[in-house]
Amino acid sequence: MNKFFGILFLLTLNIMFPNGTYPQQSKNLSASVKPGKTYHKLQSQLEAAKSQSKNKVLIAKGHLQLGEYYHTLGLYTEAITQYNFALEQLGSNPNEPLYISLNNNIGKVYLSLNNFELAEQYFEETRQASIKLKDNKNLALALGQLGASHEKQGEYDEALKDQIKSLELFQKLGDAYGEAMTHENIGSIYEDLGQFELAFDYFNKAYDYLRESDSEEEINVLNNIGDSFRKRGDYELGLDYTLKALELANELNDLHQLESAHKDLSKNYALMGNFEMAHQHLLMAEEFNSELIKSQNSDQLNVLQTIYETNKKEAEIQLLREQNKVSTANQNLLWVALFAVAVIFIILYAYMGKKRKAKLKIQEYKQRMLKAELDKKEIEEKNLQREVQLKAASLSRYSLHLSQKNKILLDMSNTLRNMVARKHMDTSAKMKELVKEIDFNLKQEQEWDEFMTFFKEIHPEFIKKLSKLSENSLSPAELRLGMLLRLNLSSKEIASILRVTPDSVRVARYRLRKKLPIDQKEELVNFMIEL
Repeated sequence: MNKFFGILFLLTLNIMFPNGTYPQQSKNLSASVKPGKTYHKLQSQLEAAKSQSKNKVLIAKGHLQLGEYYHTLGLYTEAITQYNFALEQLGSNPNEPLYISLNNNIGKVYLSLNNFELAEQYFEETRQASIKLKDNKNLALALGQLGASHEKQGEYDEALKDQIKSLELFQKLGDAYGEAMTHENIGSIYEDLGQFELAFDYFNKAYDYLRESDSEEEINVLNNIGDSFRKRGDYELGLDYTLKALELANELNDLHQLESAHKDLSKNYALMGNFEMAHQHLLMAEEFNSELIKSQNSDQLNVLQTIYETNKKEAEIQLLREQNKVSTANQNLLWVALFAVAVIFIILYAYMGKKRKAKLKIQEYKQRMLKAELDKKEIEEKNLQREVQLKAASLSRYSLHLSQKNKILLDMSNTLRNMVARKHMDTSAKMKELVKEIDFNLKQEQEWDEFMTFFKEIHPEFIKKLSKLSENSLSPAELRLGMLLRLNLSSKEIASILRVTPDSVRVARYRLRKKLPIDQKEELVNFMIEL
């Protein structure tokens, strides 16, 4: 019976974290350096390279470092832009070692986006260029990335071939860190194939190098070793390694690894029949996952705001320089005019004509400056709109997360009720307790509070405008329905979030429509979006 409950609990975990994966997050920047300071430092280094040196390789390195920083924050578009700037400096010279690193980094960005075709195209170019330059280090890295791409697509034979070639190169180079990482990658492939003994052997080889390094890599390999024991049915040993990973993650304050360790502990305790501990660790994993997402979103917004402010200051400085040039030109013109009046009175008429022409040119220049300023403001407005769209996408993902979570809890509740209704079973009391606990969780409104906070940040005036448009006061339920329609969600999705039937949603939409000054031919969703 305990094994049955363990399988049921693991199914729940796999629904919430499919295929044992987690959201791809960067390291916890708040525990080390503030994103704004890091950006300013890298930007200053790039500007210094541009102003103090004509060496294009140094400028390309500055763009490369900025691109790598954007990649760690999940700002993939900005990362690709910086890498392309670097390639422009190098002139796309495949014989330049820095070109190989740039190509490899671009491939990593596309791999993070699961665009395997483009990622492998860049990794293959890196591989060929490395062979041509006899650069075994970059060749080993390119093969490792190709193996990772094949593994993500389930092409395990190809993945193993690439990783084994990469391992041989690292061994030839005497690169112990590269060997450790490749051992771990090979262990991951064997784990996917269900060959847990082989997986453990490779994870253990990686751990021999990473032991007591107090690094994120050590935490990761400890979790992997714990997984291999758990999947072989050795729960006690699996628990020991996962607890070690949790302890080290706490010391390093690594949110991603904390989430991973708690999630693995939840699975282990579920299989051991300790469902209370399994539930506690599952809740903690969800808590760290939420904190990790908030941290990444905060870091991204901070950096985007810093970039915007930096660009704005640069534009202001450039404008002041142009104004200074105009002022200097006016002063020179005045001296010429005074000199001309004092020395050559005879050509006064000609001089006045030239002066009028100069004024016209200045006016035209000012008009061009004004147009440039308007164009700059338009660009700034588009950037702000993109930021709002980013947060709107985050809010939509959050609302879908609510929907998915509620559906999972409802399905589990119904399943457990059916089990209670069956005869000849002595687990009714326990099942009823679980049903009560799940129903209690469904009544919590914490998610709605967080949803309201996110929504008000993106659409601060929406609720106020919607309330003013209605002659009769709108109920909280009608305001919630309006907010979900503003996110362009379907009736089915809204029904899942509000925990009602789709028919109830249609009735609620009809009642809300009657309270609003909306044309009969206009869609209610379009009306909400245009508010």
